[in-house]
Amino acid sequence: MTAGGEAIRAVTVFCGAAPGGGAGYTRAADQLGRAVAEAGLDLVYGGAAVGLMGTVADAALRAGGTVTGVLPRSMLRHEIAHPGLTELRLVPDMHARKALMAELGDAFITLPGGLGTAEEFFEVLTWSQLGLHGKPCVLLDTDGYYHPLIAFLDHAVREGFVAPGDVARLLVCRRPDEVIAALHAAVPHG
Repeated sequence: MTAGGEAIRAVTVFCGAAPGGGAGYTRAADQLGRAVAEAGLDLVYGGAAVGLMGTVADAALRAGGTVTGVLPRSMLRHEIAHPGLTELRLVPDMHARKALMAELGDAFITLPGGLGTAEEFFEVLTWSQLGLHGKPCVLLDTDGYYHPLIAFLDHAVREGFVAPGDVARLLVCRRPDEVIAALHAAVPHG
């Protein structure tokens, strides 16, 4: 359920345009894409055909899912646009990309990724903290990738910079098969 009491229909996934150094990251992206489609949810993501982004989209498409990619025109030369999406929306810039991805998704899932993924994750978590949305935020901690980030958040709470309730709204899953259940069990914040 979302903050408005509506069912989750679409999930926005943030993840890397690179595959990362471990096979577990690609496997998790593939499993998550398939799980999203099998749950009847639409997938919204960054629109690229490469890295974990391409893997999660390909898996959802193979499982019969609907996949919407959102790609800034300026990134067409850096991130190869996925040619087989249900819909590819080209936007003017990164700000428009993030705004549209946030608008289209009823929940957010963050897989491993780099600086852009971290920035997207923190932005939607901050928006939740500020009460700008009540959408569930899931962090998929594949192979312990996000252990240091989780430790940082715990440290920020201990040091008084982040309220415990703001971190508590984050749903941490270790495996892709836990994500859909966590979304369905999520208590809306708002």
